[in-house]
Amino acid sequence: MSKKLRFETKAIHVGNKPDEETGAVSPPIHFTSTYQQSGVGKNRGFDYSRAANPTRQRYEENIASLEGANYGIAFASGMAATTALFQTLNQGDHVIIGRNTYGGTYRMAVEVLSKHGFYFEFVDTRFLDQVENVIKPNTKWIFLETPTNPLLELCDIKAIAQLCKSHDVKLAVDNTFMSPYGQNPLAFGADLVMHSATKSIGGHSDLLGGVLITNEKELADRLYFIQKSGGAVPSPFDCWMLLRSTKTMGLRVQKQSDNAMTLANRLESHPSIESIMYPGLESHPQFELAKCQQLNSDGVPIFGSIISIELGSVEARDHFLSKIKLFTLAESLGGVESLVCVPFGMTHGSVPVEIKNEIGLTECLIRLSVGIEHIEDLYDDITQALKK
Repeated sequence: MSKKLRFETKAIHVGNKPDEETGAVSPPIHFTSTYQQSGVGKNRGFDYSRAANPTRQRYEENIASLEGANYGIAFASGMAATTALFQTLNQGDHVIIGRNTYGGTYRMAVEVLSKHGFYFEFVDTRFLDQVENVIKPNTKWIFLETPTNPLLELCDIKAIAQLCKSHDVKLAVDNTFMSPYGQNPLAFGADLVMHSATKSIGGHSDLLGGVLITNEKELADRLYFIQKSGGAVPSPFDCWMLLRSTKTMGLRVQKQSDNAMTLANRLESHPSIESIMYPGLESHPQFELAKCQQLNSDGVPIFGSIISIELGSVEARDHFLSKIKLFTLAESLGGVESLVCVPFGMTHGSVPVEIKNEIGLTECLIRLSVGIEHIEDLYDDITQALKK
């Protein structure tokens, strides 16, 4: 059924059949840690909720369908999902990661996993030659974000996927910024997609979650084994909340993107803004690529809910933050409410200053996560905060 239906329909129906026993349109949450067995090794498909839970299973089926995939493996957070992916490595294996990656990914790779004999190399994944130049015989994965956090640089998924196949390397894409509604990396040749479900999938800033999605059975089986063995699984309640949230993901993400597009267009020439980064602006150096790979369920280009703005000085930044009303100063993104953060000292606080300077991440850059509020209220709030 899921392969014949469009995104919005799958989001509501896949994994959400009415309860067979009662007919409840919203299936129940299975709050249980263990399950009755009729004999040793004889069960009804479940024996312990770390290994499998009916509510988690329904969510995994739902979210996999939204990426056009067969397998979804859910975790307690986006970082738990990313860590599980890297746990498929063997000692001595090499991974290429985009240089402008989320600070938590950098921290886990450099400060934790590298101590276990894995090798991580950070390159500018916008440029194919730079990626190819660092591929080694022991390279197993290329892990990239597109758009990147928070500089909104894009990577050509199809071109990197072709490069990976020519070198027998697998490609993983962190698709958190675009959500399954706005971009489907598997359709462009990626082997695996990662989401921090905390963001646009959850959409309401009230839960943590992560998910890995793939069409490769052998890889999925390995990840399910890691999920069961490590135990970093989401609770049944969080899975039920995520199932409820995916039903409105298309509406939410489209509205957020529409709001962000309007704000970016209006703010591009604002005298108090030194520069603005948003893939939907024709001034963005990869605008044409964004139009080709960031597509909604109708195949129409969509540019996401994140805008990054350079204000030129720490004083201007702090003035803006002291005046803004509707944008809450907080980490995270993708919720229905608008947020603002300073990545230099917040989401990327664990990245060394010299690396932040090298990639152009300054103390004056603010990241706006645009919500679904009325566009005029958001615009009025930003413009009043920009007044000197």
